[in-house]
Amino acid sequence: MTTDSQKTEYTIDAAGKRLGRVATEAASLLMGKNTPDFVRHQNPDVTVKIVNASKLDVREGKETDIYQSYSGYPGGRRVETLEHLAKRRGYAEVIKRTVKGMLPKNKLQKPMMHNLEVTE
Repeated sequence: MTTDSQKTEYTIDAAGKRLGRVATEAASLLMGKNTPDFVRHQNPDVTVKIVNASKLDVREGKETDIYQSYSGYPGGRRVETLEHLAKRRGYAEVIKRTVKGMLPKNKLQKPMMHNLEVTE
């Protein structure tokens, strides 16, 4: 018995939408929660493309939210606001970090993130 699994491609237009709504929709599609044959231990054959990331609707209070990373070394905590991150790396990186935070923290997170494409 052979099954033909074709990669399903979804496109999300981020123009005029809030950051959390776009990220939630993308995370749900990446996990395959919209399919009837959803299993949480497999990476679905799905590609999610988010277009118009630079036209994302971000409210003023959200721009002061803090993104932080820690290297593990003393004094290795790096703190950055959303506004600074968007200027430095673009809104594509902001969306990627937001979606990554909504995906499960297991060995499937990295392969799921490879199926996400964000364009400005």
